Amino acid sequence: MKEHYAVAIDGPSGAGKSTLARALAKELGFVYVDTGAIYRSVGYYAYQRGIDPADGAAVEALLPEIQLEMVYREDGLQHMILNGEDVTKEIRLPEISMYASRVSAIPAVRAFLMDMQRDMARTHSVIMDGRDIGTVVLPQADVKLFLTASAEDRARRRCLELEERGTPEPYEKLLEEMQERDRNDASRSAAPLRPAEDAVILDTTGNTFQQSFDLLLQTIKERL
Repeated sequence: MKEHYAVAIDGPSGAGKSTLARALAKELGFVYVDTGAIYRSVGYYAYQRGIDPADGAAVEALLPEIQLEMVYREDGLQHMILNGEDVTKEIRLPEISMYASRVSAIPAVRAFLMDMQRDMARTHSVIMDGRDIGTVVLPQADVKLFLTASAEDRARRRCLELEERGTPEPYEKLLEEMQERDRNDASRSAAPLRPAEDAVILDTTGNTFQQSFDLLLQTIKERL
């Protein structure tokens, strides 16, 4: 029997990957690794420094200044520590989404963060979500899922999430940003968004959270 298992969940922004992966990890007793939060932390640092996230050379020049840690606190959540400061809330600001998308397309940033992600899978049973976990980060993952939903459905979910967080944004604006991010993620040269060849593709358009959770849990258990 294997000592550690790895489940990779990929898919576009707003597909519910993080919320579902966190709940699934709790159910299975795995460690949840939110790779999007790692890229958001780099994007947030570029934002703080006033750097254009599309300027690869400028962002790459920042990397030696960045110290990142993932810690798990009493609340059971993954907290991101950027140069000694807990930035878990700040990296979720709407304006950081595009920064994260831009910096994640820079090969030097991906290489910088790769070891951190792989180390977690070497030492724990993990559920890791992102854009290229099954294709690049953990190509040997035991289970690979590609989670998707329509852009309209994802924008609605994001709208509700931001309302609940007290930082509402108009649906039309979120839909436009979602569609732009989809284009950026699918067309970038470094690890474009696509399902791994052996991934199970799951469309959750119109599903409740519980329906999606049950579908993913059943799929993971069948494959493990």
